[in-house]
Amino acid sequence: MKHTHGPKLISPAEELFEYRSVEKKKLKLTMAITGTMMVVEAIGGYFTGSLALISDAGHMFTHFFALAISFGAILCANRESCNKTFGFYRVEILAALFNSLFLFAVTAYILYAGIKRIIHPAQILGLEMFLIALAGLLVNLASAWILQGASREDLNVKGAFLHMLADTVSSIAIVIGAIIIYFTGWLIIDPLLSIGIAIVIFWWGWGLLRDSVNILLESAPKDLSVDEVSQSLKSQIPSIEEITDLHIWEITSKMYSMTAHIKLKKELAHTDEREILAAIKRIANEQFDIEHTTIEFE
Repeated sequence: MKHTHGPKLISPAEELFEYRSVEKKKLKLTMAITGTMMVVEAIGGYFTGSLALISDAGHMFTHFFALAISFGAILCANRESCNKTFGFYRVEILAALFNSLFLFAVTAYILYAGIKRIIHPAQILGLEMFLIALAGLLVNLASAWILQGASREDLNVKGAFLHMLADTVSSIAIVIGAIIIYFTGWLIIDPLLSIGIAIVIFWWGWGLLRDSVNILLESAPKDLSVDEVSQSLKSQIPSIEEITDLHIWEITSKMYSMTAHIKLKKELAHTDEREILAAIKRIANEQFDIEHTTIEFE
């Protein structure tokens, strides 16, 4: 009879599933409190007359969307389709593309309203603005704290975590602005803050548009050099004489694929191609994070 001793061993697949389950719970919680605060800021901005609060609600939407993207990426990772050989990963990129266009519309509105407010100042309830902005700041800090642990292990969650930190900065600015308005009555602070937030939203939206289009056009990843990959493979694997038709592209954010034709040196033709293929896959994965590799030997 067999006897087992010690703790039960968990397979890598089971460990990954458990980790993703915890990750999804954290993202759900963060999305819930972020989405709620986004609505509160939008309504509060309308009733207090603060354009800065409405702008921050738009800024918070961009980070709510970042959380949704991270959550969707986890769901898509485990979903299969018989006629979609790359799965549903590109849904994330399409969503990011449409979101970037929406952000440009939000930016245009905030800039228009901000300039109009500078020309024709409106009365603002400074104390109420301060309380709502303070609540938004606390929500951003809580969200960042919830995601902090998971962000060390997962790139998608790390991106969402960094967005929450960025939103915290704008919340601090609005809290300070509300205090200044309450004690000094300088109403111009509010539209100036909203214009500043609009510029931040535009900058983030432009980066989102650029990255989305590059991925959809299957451009080489911006943090990878095709020449560097080629030189690295040839220097580490002496059997390789020439690499042609080398293509590297992103299926979705941080998921890279590579195809190439490999010509071996004649004097080393006896080398086992399986060993060379294994070495290529190892170098591509460990040094350049390329997960999918297809190689044809000439």
